[in-house]
This record gives sequence, C-alpha cells and structure tokens, in this order.
Amino acid sequence: MNREGLFNLKSEYAPAGDQPEAIKSLVEGVKKGLRHQTLLGATGTGKTFSAANVIAQIGKPTLVIAHNKTLAAQLAQEYREFFPDNAVHYFVSYYDYYQPEAYMPTTDTFIEKEATINEEIERLRHASTQALLTRKDVIIVASVSCIYGLGSPVEYEKVNMKIAEGDKVTRADFIRRLVDIHFERTPADLTPGSFRALGNTVEIMPVSEKIVFRIELSPEGITSILKLDPVTRTIFETIKVFYLFPAKHFISSKEDSERAFKTIKAELAEQLKVFEEKGLVLEAERIKRRTTYDLAMIKEMGYCSGIENYSRHFSGKMPGEAPDTLISYFPHKADGTPDFLTIIDESHVTVPQLGGMFAGDSSRKETLVNFGFRLPSAKDNRPLKFAEFEKAVGQTIYTTATPGPYEKEKSTNVAQQVIRPTGLTDPEVFVRPIIEKGNYKGQVFDLIAEAEKEIKKGGRVIATTLTKKMAEDLTEFLKEKKIKAEYIHSDIKTIQRIEILTEFRRGKFDVIVGVNLLREGLDLPEVTLIGILDADKEGFLRSETALVQIIGRAARNVEGRVILYADRMTGSMERAMAETKRRRDIQIAYNTKHGITPKTIIKQIKDITDQLQSKHDKTVLGMIALDQKMMGGEAKLTRKGIEKMIKHKERQMQASVKILDFETAALLRDELKKLVEMKDTKADIEVKEEDFTVVIKPELGVPSKKGKRGAK
Repeated sequence: MNREGLFNLKSEYAPAGDQPEAIKSLVEGVKKGLRHQTLLGATGTGKTFSAANVIAQIGKPTLVIAHNKTLAAQLAQEYREFFPDNAVHYFVSYYDYYQPEAYMPTTDTFIEKEATINEEIERLRHASTQALLTRKDVIIVASVSCIYGLGSPVEYEKVNMKIAEGDKVTRADFIRRLVDIHFERTPADLTPGSFRALGNTVEIMPVSEKIVFRIELSPEGITSILKLDPVTRTIFETIKVFYLFPAKHFISSKEDSERAFKTIKAELAEQLKVFEEKGLVLEAERIKRRTTYDLAMIKEMGYCSGIENYSRHFSGKMPGEAPDTLISYFPHKADGTPDFLTIIDESHVTVPQLGGMFAGDSSRKETLVNFGFRLPSAKDNRPLKFAEFEKAVGQTIYTTATPGPYEKEKSTNVAQQVIRPTGLTDPEVFVRPIIEKGNYKGQVFDLIAEAEKEIKKGGRVIATTLTKKMAEDLTEFLKEKKIKAEYIHSDIKTIQRIEILTEFRRGKFDVIVGVNLLREGLDLPEVTLIGILDADKEGFLRSETALVQIIGRAARNVEGRVILYADRMTGSMERAMAETKRRRDIQIAYNTKHGITPKTIIKQIKDITDQLQSKHDKTVLGMIALDQKMMGGEAKLTRKGIEKMIKHKERQMQASVKILDFETAALLRDELKKLVEMKDTKADIEVKEEDFTVVIKPELGVPSKKGKRGAK
C-alpha cells in the first residue's frame, strides 16, 4: 500500500538542533528493517516531536506504550496536537480502582474481584479498537495494560452490525440482535452500550461515543436513521448507514459459545476428578458451584462477571497459547508478521514493567486454581510473556534519556538528542544537608524557604519524597505554612492525577509533592525548582537513572535548578551529577557557537481531561448561554443576572414536572446546579455571542503581574 501522506503532521516548529539528524537516522533504520532502535534524548530535547516526525514519514499505524496512565494521557494529548486530522486514541486500564480476585491460604481469605470502572475510559478503549479495525491512520497511546488479554479482534469485528435504511428487519429481531452483542436495554437515560425501545423507535448509544442513533422502524423494516444530541435531542444529521460494534470486547458466535460450554464442562469434570483423588472435597465443591453458576449466567445473559477467565474456551486457543490483546487489533502482513510501528516511551522503566507482568499475574492465578476458585484455563487469561510481546510488536523504537540494559543490548542503531531546540540547558545541581546544623534548619525548612523564593517569582516547585506517607505529611505541613500544595501518588485516581497536574501548571497549586510518578516524561515547563529529599538513600528511587530523570524535570525552564538533600555523596549522585554536567557543557558550547539565548518552553496548558469533559456539561453551559441571550442579557453574566435566571429555571423545572416531562426537568436541574456554582464563585462569566458558549475566567481581584501570585 502507498503510505505516503497517511499522517498529516502539523506543528508551528520545524526540527531543530540535533533533531533532524536523529529523525533521519531512525527513519532510515525503519526502512532498512532494523528491529530495535533507541532514541537517546536528554529531557526536553523533543523526543515526542522527533517520534511524531518518524511516524509521519514511515506512515504506519503506531502503538505508543507508556509506563503509567498519567504519562500516557500527556502523550495522547501531544500526539493529538501533532496529528489533528488523524485517529489518535488513549487506551489504558478502565479501572479507577481494581482489586483482582485472590485467595490467601494462610488466613483462608478469598477476596472477590472489586472494580470501579471508569465509563469514559472504557468508551475510549472501544474507540481505540474500532479505529484499528476501520482505519489505517491510527496512533494508539497505551499504558502497559495493552498486553493484558482482550477479546478476539476477529470475533469483535465479525459480529459488528451494519444498520442501513431499508434493511428488512422486524423490531423484535432488531432488539434481539442488539442484545446478542451485549447492548443493555434501559427505560431511562442512555449511556454508552445501551438502547431503549419506544413503540416503533429504537434509540442506541454506541459504546465508543456519546451520540444517539434513532432508528425508525415499520413493518417493512428500517425507514430512517437520525443522529441526535443525547441531551438536547438536537438532530445532527440524517444518515443512510452506520456500523455498530459490540458493547464488550469479549464476544463469541453462537457456535463458539456452544463449543465453549462443552469444553468448559469437560475441564470442570477433569478438575473435579483431580480434587477428588486428592481428597480435596471443599475445593471440588467450590469449583463445581462457581463454574455451574457462571455457565448458567452466560447462557441466560450472554455474559458473566469474570467471563475473561473462560476466554481460551471461547477463542478456541490451545492451553498456554498467548491471549489476544490490544496488539492483536493492529494490522499484520499475510504471513502474520506485524505491520505497524511500536514506540516505547521512557523505555528504561516501561520495558522492565512489561517483562514482569506475567510472573505477578501467574502467581495469583495459580493459588486461585489450586484452591478451587478457578479452572486451570483461567491461567490463560493473562498478560503476554515478554518473549510473546517481543514477537508481537515488530519494529520498535525506544525513547529514553537513560537507556536500560535491554535497550543497550538489543538496539542496532542509537540516535542521540542532547541539544534542545529552545537552547535550554540541563539545570544546575546543588547539594545541601538533610539534618539540622547550627543555623541551618534541615531539608524541609530549607525547601520551604527556597520554594517561597520561587513562588514569589511566579515559578512552580516539585518536591520528591521516598514514601506516600511522607508525601502526604509534607503536603499538610506546607499547607500549614500557607503554601498552596498538593500531593500526587498511585492512590490518586487516573483522571484526578491529570487534573491535579493541570491545575499545578495553571497556578492553583504552587508545590506538588510526589514519590515516583513525577519522574519520567511529565512536561511541566513552569517548574523552576526541584527538591529531592533524602537523595543519599541508595535504592530504586535514588539510583543514577532515577536521579537523572528527576533532575530533567527542571530542564524546561531557564530558571530551572535542582537541590539534592544529602548528608553523604553516593555513587548514584556522583554519576547523575557528572552526566548532567556533561550534557550541560555540550549545550552551553552549542549555544555559544550559534549565538542562541535559552528560552523557557511556552506550552499551552491543556490535557486529555479537556477531551473527557462530558458533552452533557457542555450542553448545560450552552443552554445557559442561549437563555441569557433569549432573556436579553448582556454579554457578561452578572450576579444579579444569575439570580434572576435561577428563579426562571426553577419555574421552568416545576412546569416540566407537572406535565411529566422528566427529561427536560433533569436538564433544567443540571442547569440550576451550574448556575448556583457560578453564583458562588468569584469568576468573570462571559457569554460568547458567536457560538452561545459560556467562558468562566479566573478569579477576579487576584493580581497576575510578574512577581505576584494568581492566574495569568
């Protein structure tokens, strides 16, 4: 296929510094068929921009893997900005909270699977797989969860419904087909993956987008298809045909299901025999009861909690065979070899994570099987082994400032980027004692004093600790000192972590305290100071690699500097400081030679949560803006105007309830909530006349001049 022009890279900047040479080297390596390459780039040298240029020139669907959800979200936003005309999607674990089922024999405790599923992330997962099956210009930015088992792409694509005007189908058959692909019927508001039937009308909300398709049926079949806004019921367009993918990734045909029931029952009989021969009566009863219940649920509902544990039976794979994953949805050549590009971001962390996932999952599943909570086939619902992952991904580019042993050994081409297009150099690094000495009050009080200096200049500060508890305690102490601070660690939910970092950039917080999440890949150009507490505590969090990465967070601002709090000089500290100085000397020499004056990176404060804002919220604000215009209001919505509109909305809501129009009443209720929020905030609320939207500006009365705190 002709891949030229498949991806349309848009950027106001052209490759600069040593980016052009790195891009050329990597592109040539891909074209030569090199299996492993490394982009060795200092922090802030634009590795993502270089990778985007490689993608544009190679023209293949691309999988970008990050080691955590926060970094994946940032990368997804960056790639969306580079490729606004192409399909860039975000694929991470859909659990905000996830406790996998487990059994602890020593205390005879079985822990049921508990999960809080983020519906928005689940929608984005389906959008990712559907894009891969319907388009070529696709970039998927994923966390390491992409190597976990997922439903078969063949079955997922096979059972998608083509819905077209003129189709000869009865209402009953149409509804039955929706249920077969796991859409849930509801009499209430539609959510992704649900439908409702009223008379000869069926309304469907696909699992991948918040749009309603309204299907009109007659005895002859489908007469019309409308696309609607799910809240305002505004008709977007009338269409002739659309494709509806299943509401769940684990899907199978009737024939496959019947075969699976037989093989599951056969495996159950075999496992019961094993337990009975060993005299394990309790374990035999457990597995018999659980499997029988699950089979009954699958027959009745087409699904059961934990159906993924039977995935091998439904897919027809052999015991021990690699499961289908997100990677299976990417294109492959006729001989089965991968036909896509893989970029592993911050590979020194991501590669070890990928390599260790199978062992951790296997140990837990082995215990569940041995004690009768799962059939042995549950062990085949697993992440890929690292060797399987290597075989699955094809040509790979590793991007990192500190390559690990794997990248060093495997890569046959290493492209280096040390020069930053902005002229920024690696930060100066200073060492100060941890403990109190004379007039010196110790690391925490010194950090506070230094942070206050940076905040007065309009800068931001990062403090890294060794434990979550210390991060939380330090944050509380900073707040007591009247410093706007917040902590961030792995217990904070995915979307909330992204929101906190965005608010940090916007100035709602001046100090962020973290443990390990603030090391790799986070692009925070407002940061002028990083304080590394207990820097001399040798270990994973204070290794040479970790220190180089932390130091690099301050390399996006001209004023950036780093303080290592330590009472002794460790080998890791010496090597990290030496590498930082080596790069800094090269960068300063390059700037001097080319007459470059370093400039702080100016980057739009935007994140993927902007994309995740629900259409419902946007509609509510839009309706408020429209009502303001209809009521003859000014462009600026005043407090008095808000109070007047609240009373007006209350009357409208009561009138809607009287005539049993509960959908309109619910929308009015949400408008009232938003109006009350507006009334209580010190915000300048402006109604944009051109598109009837509401702009809520930063707090009033807070100076934003240089040297003052506040919103800019």
